[in-house]
Amino acid sequence: MKSIVIHAEKDLRIEEQEEQQPGPGEVQVRLAAGGICGSDLHYYNHGGFGPIRLKEPMILGHEVSGHITALGAGVTGLSVGQLVAVSPSRPCGNCRFCNEGRHNQCLNMRFYGSAMPFPHIQGAFRQVLVADAAQCAPADGLTSGEAAMAEPLSVCLHAARQAGDMMGKSVLVTGCGPIGILCILAARRAGADLIVATDLSPFTLDMARTAGADLTINMAENSDGLDRFTADKGTFEVLFECSGATPALTAGIAAMRPGGKIIQLGLGGDMSLPMMAITAKELELKGSFRFHEEFFTAVSLMQKGLIDVKPFITQTLPLDQAVEAFELASDRSRAVKAQIAFA
Repeated sequence: MKSIVIHAEKDLRIEEQEEQQPGPGEVQVRLAAGGICGSDLHYYNHGGFGPIRLKEPMILGHEVSGHITALGAGVTGLSVGQLVAVSPSRPCGNCRFCNEGRHNQCLNMRFYGSAMPFPHIQGAFRQVLVADAAQCAPADGLTSGEAAMAEPLSVCLHAARQAGDMMGKSVLVTGCGPIGILCILAARRAGADLIVATDLSPFTLDMARTAGADLTINMAENSDGLDRFTADKGTFEVLFECSGATPALTAGIAAMRPGGKIIQLGLGGDMSLPMMAITAKELELKGSFRFHEEFFTAVSLMQKGLIDVKPFITQTLPLDQAVEAFELASDRSRAVKAQIAFA
């Protein structure tokens, strides 16, 4: 089978590897679609992000779907030929955080395509993948591309859970890449009233309007665009910070009303925070990292037609054009979510 392997910055290769057979409790999946994530792009463009660096070749990818081709012993509830979305979240189930129900903080997490531990956790961008049956969410009725969007949507559903009650509230989303776009969808589904989105790219802001943002602001063209929301100690009750950029966070905090919640999703490295404003406004700053049980909810919401991700799958390229797909996914003026077709 063929796999997509990163060796170093800008050194992406398609390599032949041995297929694996499923063991007890496992299934074999022939991949159909894989979405290129921001972390994949960090490995491709920079060899890692922050202190996390590639130390050995690693298969990329963790946003995948495919059709089951074989069932291991003891597997029930799934069938050969069935389309499944495969969760990359594989917590150990035994550490103290798993026992507390915080599986996304697992001390022994095996998250596909991660260079955090060494040896690295190999990713899912391979034509044939063996996964635990518990990772597989039946995706009947969806396209393979939609099913592969379950992972980024799960990230945003987890962030919405971190934000708490959003019914009737005013929400600011800074950064309109895939996560920002999906946060708009999640916030609206959770009952947000006013949703304002900021970015630097006309293309992504147009996508934010497609996702349902009430107002979009191009901060490259109008750096004071949020000023109208700063009067009387601010407007927004929830901020989804999806850019990882200090200027976006700083401008967002200025527009927050007292008692608001900042949900930080963007991973751009350490940032300097306006602590006086956070303190004086009594803002709550919460991180949001990965997900766990939200994965199956993401698939269900798409199956029910309650969240439509199709407009945001902007490109799909074949496996043999993986390098071109990664270059395209890196272009914020043309791509929201670029996917690779493995079938």
